[in-house]
Amino acid sequence: MTLPATLARNLALPLIAAPMTGVSGPDLVVAACRAGVIGSFPTHNARTVEDLDRWLRHVNAETGGAAPFAPNLVVHRTNDRLAADVDCLVRHGVELVITSVGSPAPVLGPLRDAGCLVFADVATMRHVDRALDAGADGLVLLTAGAGGQTGAANPLAFVRAVREVFDGPVVVAGGVSDGAALLAARVLGADLCYMGTAFIATEESLADDAYRHALVGAGLDDVVQTSVPSGLPANFLRSWWESQPESRTGQAAPAGGFAHSAALAQRGVWAAGHSVAGVHGVGSVAELVETISKQYDLARSALLESRR
Repeated sequence: MTLPATLARNLALPLIAAPMTGVSGPDLVVAACRAGVIGSFPTHNARTVEDLDRWLRHVNAETGGAAPFAPNLVVHRTNDRLAADVDCLVRHGVELVITSVGSPAPVLGPLRDAGCLVFADVATMRHVDRALDAGADGLVLLTAGAGGQTGAANPLAFVRAVREVFDGPVVVAGGVSDGAALLAARVLGADLCYMGTAFIATEESLADDAYRHALVGAGLDDVVQTSVPSGLPANFLRSWWESQPESRTGQAAPAGGFAHSAALAQRGVWAAGHSVAGVHGVGSVAELVETISKQYDLARSALLESRR
């Protein structure tokens, strides 16, 4: 791993429970960290800065000695709360922040001054160049098959292209459905992976039961991609999308038409990635991480055995 020791400590698996709008809350983050994976949540899931302050106090209090956590900041110019959220994260001494929808440049100064590492979401090599030029500490590669906002690049090609220009921490986001896929990403050259869809179907997520059970009943072909309603390519459960006739008949926002307020208005969406094919039941975060860990160990043993 090229991860700093402060992040690698207490990790049972090289995994991040992905930050998901309307789904990731403090209970999910705490459970993930206690299970030995990095917990994450978008700061806008806390309805106000005061709520964010309470969330951070709770997570810090409940995860001492556990794996670290990573708040996610939408750094797009339309995020009116960005400066206030950054101030709140700095006050709480957050160790790692993940930025999305734009260059991390506007937040790097105050976060770095506070000793915080910054990983940036990237979906193209142009994004990679911008993030590295800005000084990002790590990269989250948004690849084809991610739930919610998605990328278009094949993860095999994307990781290898990034490894030609960057030797720091790399996270693969998109399509990681189990421990075998997690190991494959590590062999490819990634340090960590996002897993989001499977964590939606946990008891600690903010999703309702209908959403959780819809994931359990869905397969790979039940995911649909559209730029409506956010203006950015995103993956959703087909069953939810086809129940939204007013959205399906609307027009996609033009390129660059993302607005943070519009994204927040979509809190009730049923996002899902291609990894929904690996969601087979609803259970606790601890149970999910234990299952992934067993799959990871079995895949590693099989790989070692095949090389003998």
